[in-house]
Amino acid sequence: MTLRLTIRLDLPNGHRIGPGKIRLLEAIATTGSISAAGRSLGMSYRRAWLLVDEINRAFTQPAVAGQTGGSGGGGTALTDWGRELVDLYRGLEAGSVTANAAGLDRVEAMMATGPALEAAPS
Repeated sequence: MTLRLTIRLDLPNGHRIGPGKIRLLEAIATTGSISAAGRSLGMSYRRAWLLVDEINRAFTQPAVAGQTGGSGGGGTALTDWGRELVDLYRGLEAGSVTANAAGLDRVEAMMATGPALEAAPS
């Protein structure tokens, strides 16, 4: 495994958007379903639904919306804002990696090899 940089956005309204919620949005875009997206990420439908609800409440417009219709019933899709949110997040992430490439390389060069040690008792 290589060193990776992750981003978490702490919004002024108290909500947070990070890699897990973005992966959930991407999975919803792929599967068209909150339950299928949750399963693909190893989480329960309830957990996935609560995260979607939190994402939708964080902004002035929803990132995920239900769809009706069809013989198989409805589904779920990202709204235009949801797609934009994913794109913005991934852009911030890529820009951060690029801007910090030298520092990341230095940290990676200084990493010990082998398994991580457990923290000493306090």
